[in-house]
Amino acid sequence: MTVLIDEPRWHLHGRTWSHLVSDESLDELHEFAERVGIPRRGFHGDHYDVPEEYYSQMVESGAVPTPSRELVRRLRDAGLRLSPKERRAAQ
Repeated sequence: MTVLIDEPRWHLHGRTWSHLVSDESLDELHEFAERVGIPRRGFHGDHYDVPEEYYSQMVESGAVPTPSRELVRRLRDAGLRLSPKERRAAQ
């Protein structure tokens, strides 16, 4: 299982967010998210948004801290990265 999380640095709605992805499959990502209680509404086509206050819990649950650029590279290499247009269409 390879679920990755980047550092909380994305600001939106008065909060700071991380991205949670899998470099294996979306099924793996959804299974992890369900196991740790992330609501499906946090899924955005190729990643889940995770509020900063849950970052430590995600790491303790097995998500691997990964720099943002590396996270995107691994998502792209796995063929799971969506363009912004594709992510909007998936919502």
